[in-house]
Amino acid sequence: MAIDKVTLEILANHCRAATESMAYTLYRTAHSTFVKETEDFTIGLLTPAGKTFAIPLDLGATWFPGLDYGGALDLVDGGYEEGDIAFTNDPYSGYVSTHTPDLHMWKPIFHEGELVAFSCGHIHNTDIGGAVPASLSRSLVEIHQEGIRFTPCKLYKRGELNRELLDVMMTNVRQPEQNWGDLKAFVGAMNTGERKVKEMVAKFGVETFHEGVEDLMDYAEHQAREILRGMPDGEYFFSDYTDEDSDSERNPCRLALTLTIDGDSATLDFTGSDPQLTSSINVPTGGFAHHTLMLVGVYYVLYTMNPNIMLNCGLTRPFTCILPSGTVVNPEFPAAVGMRSLTCGRLRSLVFGAFGLAIPDRMPAAPAGSSSIVNVMTTDNKSGRRIIAAIDPVVGGAGGMPHADGPDGSGADASYLKNTPVELIEAEVPIEILRYGLSPDSGGAGENRGGLGTWLEFKVFSPGTRITARNRDRTRFRPWGILGGKAGRPSNFIRNPDTPQEEILGNQDTLTAEPGDVLRFYGPGGGGRGDPLDRAPNRVLRDVERGCVSTPAARADYGVVIADGAVNTAETETLRAELRNAAGPSGHFNFGPEREDYEKRWTRGAYDELTVILANLPVHWRFFVKSRIFDAMDDADTGGAETVRTAFASIMDAHPQIRS
Repeated sequence: MAIDKVTLEILANHCRAATESMAYTLYRTAHSTFVKETEDFTIGLLTPAGKTFAIPLDLGATWFPGLDYGGALDLVDGGYEEGDIAFTNDPYSGYVSTHTPDLHMWKPIFHEGELVAFSCGHIHNTDIGGAVPASLSRSLVEIHQEGIRFTPCKLYKRGELNRELLDVMMTNVRQPEQNWGDLKAFVGAMNTGERKVKEMVAKFGVETFHEGVEDLMDYAEHQAREILRGMPDGEYFFSDYTDEDSDSERNPCRLALTLTIDGDSATLDFTGSDPQLTSSINVPTGGFAHHTLMLVGVYYVLYTMNPNIMLNCGLTRPFTCILPSGTVVNPEFPAAVGMRSLTCGRLRSLVFGAFGLAIPDRMPAAPAGSSSIVNVMTTDNKSGRRIIAAIDPVVGGAGGMPHADGPDGSGADASYLKNTPVELIEAEVPIEILRYGLSPDSGGAGENRGGLGTWLEFKVFSPGTRITARNRDRTRFRPWGILGGKAGRPSNFIRNPDTPQEEILGNQDTLTAEPGDVLRFYGPGGGGRGDPLDRAPNRVLRDVERGCVSTPAARADYGVVIADGAVNTAETETLRAELRNAAGPSGHFNFGPEREDYEKRWTRGAYDELTVILANLPVHWRFFVKSRIFDAMDDADTGGAETVRTAFASIMDAHPQIRS
């Protein structure tokens, strides 16, 4: 029986307060910069079946309100007792952890011998061992290279630490004291959750607590369905790309989505997305129809439509994902998955694009969709101590919104990643930050401008300094504009910029730097929304005054003539009239010249043909065949489906063993 609305609201507030307390325990006591400053962690409370029913709003990552721990809970041997704490970081065991640095933990909570809930969460370990410092690189091709993995097991049994298990972890990571410090903070958060849940059970009674938790998830489902009812039924197709599918082939990776809205439910069909890749940007989902990684963009849409929506597993119920096996969104073991966050950034833009077709008046342009996490492994010249640390995330701008410009340097859908103060970075890591700020002219032009990307530049002082910058992307395919807005500026990565030794690194995500080397990162700008020629001239002038837009860009992109610090109204009106007359019709989206040129060959029909071909091949042949078809397309005079068919016929002739 449902409990009354007042009691339910009070319980909801207690649940949120409990998770906030857990999050603050972790945040205030963690050791690594990536947890205590960047806040790459999650906290939650679970039902005995493993459904997330509460998360904090003010701290941590925003990806996992719909995470289901059920598959992982069942893999722990021997059931659960008071004082147990279980954990895993294996992406292929229960599909809770989604890459090896993310260590998930859960603690059973009992009342008079009855299991009433679990406290849970994850921390991103700066390093978990493996082939490269920080454990992650696009170049890795199998999960075994991405660090030590632990299938779901007990770290604590009846309150006693499994020291042998801990020693195995500490032996295989590069900064064991940092990992152990974060782990102890994480255990403290789990204990805080246990205490808070027991207080709630004592206050409300165990039956009311159980009923209320179920009602909270039912209410979230009801809110999500109400939002869907306000959208027009229909089928909406959208596709987007990561710049490169692997470290060797460097063809684009396509992500495709057909969103079908039918009353108060929706299907997200990812058929047409690329085959699983020989790189680490695969997304491990196990094909689960409600996997949280595939629904993060949906959470953002729902929360934007209703900021009072409950954030829990109930949100996932109206949505069904179709995730074909052996594809980038449902890879088979042992595919590498370490940089799945790169693909997840594009998946969020993919969802925004599909909903941008369904409800264009309420949706923004594309966010940057790229958050490069920069890690430095170096040696302190004074102490000789080796240091590995995550410094600042290099995020981009948010997309222009229906009512305002996109926020600068936030990424919108990655804004939970907090920046680290320069003073703290330089105190803990022997590098010098030369510039940290916003990148002018990076936001897509629009009536509402796209947000500016981040600019990070630093110098290293020790030989053999290893830099990893995971999730490098958007140097080719730009964040798209919508409803007349223009695409944002691409990102970049440069060694020794503005010198004779300048080296453009683009999406390269690992390198070894030497003393005196300067590394510069640009984040991409968000897409613009609405015709930039409709932007009020005084808003353009303010952007110029603030350094967001240069005077030449104000003229070229917005048709605003600025001289002596003021808008020349007459010349602006004349120039804008000329630009309007010269402009052709604008489509629903503006993808930028790179994607427009690419899709002259790789049409939707060509991709449809490729999808059918690859789906009928053994999984281990799919990426090879895709790459050979891309080679043939590059050599062909024309593109389209016929070129794909001809290329595949030649491949079959050359490799008849595919048929076997």
